[in-house]
Amino acid sequence: MIKLSVNINKIATIRNARGGVTPNVVEAAINCQKFGSDGVTIHPRPDERHITRKDVYDIKPIISTEFNIEGYPSKDFINMVLEINPEQVTLVPDGPDVITSCAGWDTVKFQDYLKEIISIFKEKGIRTSVFVDPKIEMIEGAKKCGTDRIELYTEDYATNYLSNKEKAIAPYVEAAKKATELGLGINAGHDLSLENLEYFAKEIPNLAEVSIGHALISDALYLGLENAIQMYKRLL
Repeated sequence: MIKLSVNINKIATIRNARGGVTPNVVEAAINCQKFGSDGVTIHPRPDERHITRKDVYDIKPIISTEFNIEGYPSKDFINMVLEINPEQVTLVPDGPDVITSCAGWDTVKFQDYLKEIISIFKEKGIRTSVFVDPKIEMIEGAKKCGTDRIELYTEDYATNYLSNKEKAIAPYVEAAKKATELGLGINAGHDLSLENLEYFAKEIPNLAEVSIGHALISDALYLGLENAIQMYKRLL
């Protein structure tokens, strides 16, 4: 069964726009799990424009499913993840000036760098995932880095889904097949939605987990959080 991890960054974005504690991200994390999510994802950034460092520590004790922390592996990020000890850490290549993740790692160019960082997390028993584009050489590079999983960056799929879904999905299918051949677990995320998720989930072999935030939280504004989570779950 494919797991759904709900990214609650957008909850924090709304809170930060006004200040204070409303909406409350800890309560959101509790409710996501209560309403059926298989995990909670957060992506703390150095400028704390959504999830803050305090949020990371506040959320950890209420996790009853899986905690996935995404981020660029700066020294501060690495130390924080080691202190929190989540079930999974997802490494993304975007620096502090990037609005949202917009590309996967070049796992060939940064192989030694990623290998060193991944080994630190694996020594602590934290499952590692590396954000990658659906390219065979990047999947092979990820394997050489020593990661447990890859997370397929799905923006291209989402962008091209309506015009030609078969063409849009093709490189992701091949990337997933290569990952399976190499013994890597497969996650996916970015711009997956109620519109395009079901086809993606059916076509990608051995997909373990999707991480969805922007679309799901946006849908929850109209549908309610519990209903939105259950709708996404049904597509999986």
